Amino acid sequence: MGMSKSTLICGFPISIFFIVVNEFCERFSFYGMRAVLVLYLKYFLRWDDDFATTIYHTFVALCYLTPILGAIVADSWLGKFKTIVYLSIVYALGQVVLAVSAIHDITDTNKDGTPDNISVHVGLSMVGLILIAVGTGGIKPCVAAFGGDQFEDHQEKQRSTFFSIFYLSINAGSLLSTVITPILRAQECGIYSKQKCYSLAFGVPAALMVVALIVFIVGSGMYNKTAPQGNILVKVCRCIGFAISNRFKHRHQQYPKRNHWLDWAEEKYDKLLIAQVKMVVKVLLLYIPLPMFWALFDQQGSRWTLQATTMNGDFGILIIQPDQMQTVNPILILVMVPIVDSLLYPLIAKCKLNFTPLKRMTVGMFFAALAFVAAGLLQIQIDETLPIFPTSTEGQAKFLNMLNKPLDIKAGSHSFKLEAFTANNDYLTFDEPFILELAPKDIYVVNLNNGSRNTMVILQNGTKHLPLKFHDVTVKPEQGANAIRFFNGLDSPLNISIGDAGVKYVTASNMSEYFSVPQGDAQFLIKTNTGDQCVYNKHLGFGSSYTLIIPPNFHFGPNCEQEIRQVNDIGENSVHMAWQIPQYFLITVGEVVFSVTGLEFSYSQAPSNMKSVLQAGWLLTVAVGNIIVLIVAEAATLEDQWAEYILFGSLLVGVCIIFAIMAHFYTYTDPAKIEAQFSESNDKQKKMDRKDSLQCSNEKKSSDSSSDVEENLTQTQM
Repeated sequence: MGMSKSTLICGFPISIFFIVVNEFCERFSFYGMRAVLVLYLKYFLRWDDDFATTIYHTFVALCYLTPILGAIVADSWLGKFKTIVYLSIVYALGQVVLAVSAIHDITDTNKDGTPDNISVHVGLSMVGLILIAVGTGGIKPCVAAFGGDQFEDHQEKQRSTFFSIFYLSINAGSLLSTVITPILRAQECGIYSKQKCYSLAFGVPAALMVVALIVFIVGSGMYNKTAPQGNILVKVCRCIGFAISNRFKHRHQQYPKRNHWLDWAEEKYDKLLIAQVKMVVKVLLLYIPLPMFWALFDQQGSRWTLQATTMNGDFGILIIQPDQMQTVNPILILVMVPIVDSLLYPLIAKCKLNFTPLKRMTVGMFFAALAFVAAGLLQIQIDETLPIFPTSTEGQAKFLNMLNKPLDIKAGSHSFKLEAFTANNDYLTFDEPFILELAPKDIYVVNLNNGSRNTMVILQNGTKHLPLKFHDVTVKPEQGANAIRFFNGLDSPLNISIGDAGVKYVTASNMSEYFSVPQGDAQFLIKTNTGDQCVYNKHLGFGSSYTLIIPPNFHFGPNCEQEIRQVNDIGENSVHMAWQIPQYFLITVGEVVFSVTGLEFSYSQAPSNMKSVLQAGWLLTVAVGNIIVLIVAEAATLEDQWAEYILFGSLLVGVCIIFAIMAHFYTYTDPAKIEAQFSESNDKQKKMDRKDSLQCSNEKKSSDSSSDVEENLTQTQM
């Protein structure tokens, strides 16, 4: 067979190494792209949180629905090798299309850094995502099984080691890409104007997918390629379909009942196949509650990443991007799988506790529910630190006194005193036009736009006090950046710049546009037309907004930056990203106890020729889980994000109880034993058939001989 083609290294066929490297590159490509996907949908395509979450989970659901197609194509038509090659080409093409869709310069005709024809980008990215879903899903059931095919029957030990290495390569690829891709995304790139580099964040995974494909094809001559066997999945579905339709035809009282509804397939299918299908159906029924676990688990890439954008990622030695927090999961998995397997389970066994696979899975679901309670509690803390923005029927204003003396202000029902060059701390909310009184004579009617935040700057205009209205930002600055602007109180224009972010020109007594400045130490350069300049340094956190005031009595010179006053419009993110670690820890404990056990359980309870059917069923639960997120997120329409987290947690606890009851009534089977019994009874049947046929032939012989005797007798008589 093909095995002779492959030399052995440490007892493993060399072809295995090509498969493991291919899997590492493919998982790097998939998880890298997926890590930044929700932020791409939100910040590049400008979709709101809910729609971005919806598209993200639709995509993930598609990725887990297509394995069924992949399995059918590989088993009944192309074989695993060709399926992997062809679908990898589709996959790589999808990654390239997605990377191209993220280049803002394609449609940026006015060169302002934002795409002018967003529908082109939306169209390209959707085509890219569909191709990726078909590719990644289609090869998913084939690669592991193809790896298993490389071993001969006597290499059972090496095969199981291969599956462990395979699982590790998945997590290593996922971990590395979840660290690296967000760093690439945070780079600035572009031809005309610099923007966050999503094209690079998608481009590197695309390149790795091409590498994965090349590596896989290079090993072609060494593989043991088994021919397509005909698809057992289709056979199982036909058997179930026939049993149901046959039962329906014979539903009349006159037909005797059968022990099991699948026994109605006996007219067409042999008893062994029916027994195997019974085992599969028994496990598939247990799978019904499982999607709820995945509904929570896969929100790490959507809701939890969006939650991290409102948090502080400064860990001292390193700054964590919101999408990098997802790395906590693969890191914890690599640490916890060995601990749980070699310490925790043996300890539980020593305590004489019967911790069956189904009990483990129930515990795993409970931990995932706890993770969402933790996420909800954290969200309540974050919400307390977030500014209260105006609703669609209100406007907000704060007042900035640019006079060189204190000023009494009466705005509607609010009265307060402002010192020179200062503003009030909090925004005042008005739901209708209000009267602004600045002095006995200076009275104005102010009308604020609904849903707007404004700064009213009060200047001296001759003997009068003149209020000027400037619009402020009404959302937290994106992706943990900071929105900074300057008010020029001088009577001459200024040029203000920071790094490569361009120069803002500010006329006298006017407000500059906002600079979007990342976290860290920022250095602003303030220049006059006559060449005077001042360097202003400021350390910025995540997600704040400041108005910096250059007062009328400002002096350029060595201590100039001490004269600049600051007004804090939106406070920086104060809840630390480290507070997300407990929820990641809980969900990872859930995953280790639930997912690893679930795969093992499915494998042990499946007949030898139907392992792939249950793998497809298992992946289907992941797909349905992602569809549940869409339904709950769309149908619940909860105002508060924390309430949605608690709702998901509560739903899983409910499902967990149902699953525990189902598990209690489940009886474990040994498929090999049942199959052996059938082959035994088949052997007996054959022996009996052989006996019968021998008996028949003996009887025939004796009857023949007796007829011979009779014939002889007649002949003698004659």
